[in-house]
Amino acid sequence: MRPTETSSPPGISPRVTGLCQSAARVAGVPRIEFSAPERAILDADGGQVEITRDALEASVAGGQDLLGELFCEVHSAEQRRPQGATYTPPGVVETMLAWAAEQRGITRVVDAGAGSGRFTVHAARTFPAAEIVAVELDPVAAILLRANIHAAGVADRVRVVLGDYRELELPTDSAGRTLWTGNPPYVRHHQIDSTWKTWLTMTARARDLPVSQLAGLHVHFYLATAGMAAAADVGCFITSAEWLDVNYGQLLRELLVGDLGLTALHVVEPKAATFADAATTAAIACFEVGKRPTKIRLRQVGTAAALSPLSAGRAIHRERLVEARRWTPLLRATPKLPDGYVELGELCRVHRGTVTGSNRTWVVHADTTELPESVLYPTVTRARELFAAGVALQHGAELRRVVDLPADLDELPSDQLKVVERFLRKAKKDGVNEGYVARYRRAWWSVGLRPAAPILATYMARRPPAFVRNLAEARHINIAHGLYPRIDLNSGQLDALASLLRTTVSLTQGRTYAGGLTKFEPREMERLPVPLPADLI
Repeated sequence: MRPTETSSPPGISPRVTGLCQSAARVAGVPRIEFSAPERAILDADGGQVEITRDALEASVAGGQDLLGELFCEVHSAEQRRPQGATYTPPGVVETMLAWAAEQRGITRVVDAGAGSGRFTVHAARTFPAAEIVAVELDPVAAILLRANIHAAGVADRVRVVLGDYRELELPTDSAGRTLWTGNPPYVRHHQIDSTWKTWLTMTARARDLPVSQLAGLHVHFYLATAGMAAAADVGCFITSAEWLDVNYGQLLRELLVGDLGLTALHVVEPKAATFADAATTAAIACFEVGKRPTKIRLRQVGTAAALSPLSAGRAIHRERLVEARRWTPLLRATPKLPDGYVELGELCRVHRGTVTGSNRTWVVHADTTELPESVLYPTVTRARELFAAGVALQHGAELRRVVDLPADLDELPSDQLKVVERFLRKAKKDGVNEGYVARYRRAWWSVGLRPAAPILATYMARRPPAFVRNLAEARHINIAHGLYPRIDLNSGQLDALASLLRTTVSLTQGRTYAGGLTKFEPREMERLPVPLPADLI
């Protein structure tokens, strides 16, 4: 039954006021528990909402949230949007806390952005001996939260904090581990006050993290958690998933593979509506503070119902996430690997070669330059050099050289420095120092070639890639990829790996463009199936 229209506190409709009053009355919450903002709502004139104690207790006992559902009915998604109040389906809450129950030694649970208490109530039951701290900024939601914990019979173990999660203060002498969980508010950057954007900038820089004020509020919550959490604490948050790929999500990506210790990431496919009132892709991150796992589990599922259990997912090397600028490609489903096979990225990282910024300046022939040999590096500069090499690149004598100068030119002997300075004067006269790539180097004249890769590969052609053993220890620029082992692979295993890739990789595994040109990006090449190291003989 909908409440009638009467006077209510500014910004709060009589229907919402009536819901709060009915919930508090039916649940029997002692008035002394309410803060001043909550009392202002409870003292106002509001409509009548029919809620019975039996219905409320039955809802809570069944793992449902009658009060939260009524709130979403009388307070639309548009009205809740400024505070990011998007309520998590009970089944997802259950899945997240089932994962948390597998973590040992939890003595405290912090529900970040508690809303009507879906995580709070379930956590109180999952961890009957733990202290529960529910943090909520909205006094309306806090009233519903208090009503739910009283109806659930767990109010004596729950501390409700009405305030901003970023300002939360907790005792630091907790004997056990804290679980940080919940659904941080979904608020976009343009609705975040400039004071808090400044807080984000200063806090991120203190941790030497990249920061953008375009980040949403959930990024603020993760950063605040990192500041409060202790080593070995665990966490499980559900948020929107846009931070996986966008530039302003880099802060969170680095924080997760760094201090927060990401152990698993689960994403629900975009076509599935995880949240009833928000058109956003959902991502659940599980983490253990201070941990640096060798492998992290990744998974993308078709529906929220398929999330359980959060221990599932394919394990990939943590370094692959550290290196990736976008994480969504690593989540994409791939055909099931045969027994005894892994992705190439588990054995090797794949790096595109260095961009010189001006090949006509930095790529030279050894016999036509006066530059000292110490700054000239035999380098693969054309894809056809790898196609022509066949099985192995045996010698670098026929290759052109890349001029790779040290950033500090004073490292060069005086006689060499004179020659180099003459070369650089000419380059500067040609405007090379004003090029886009040169302007973003530490020193515009220092190309910064990668070390020699033991296997080199072409990545764009109308034929399958060439995988060539680099016995010449040649460098490569951005016309080729270099395969760098993550684990120890002996010479025989490297030969076998290159041979296998050379004979099994097909054009269908790359990205084909108009005209039949096929391209393999580094992350795509890392997904090629290869045998386990023990079988590379």
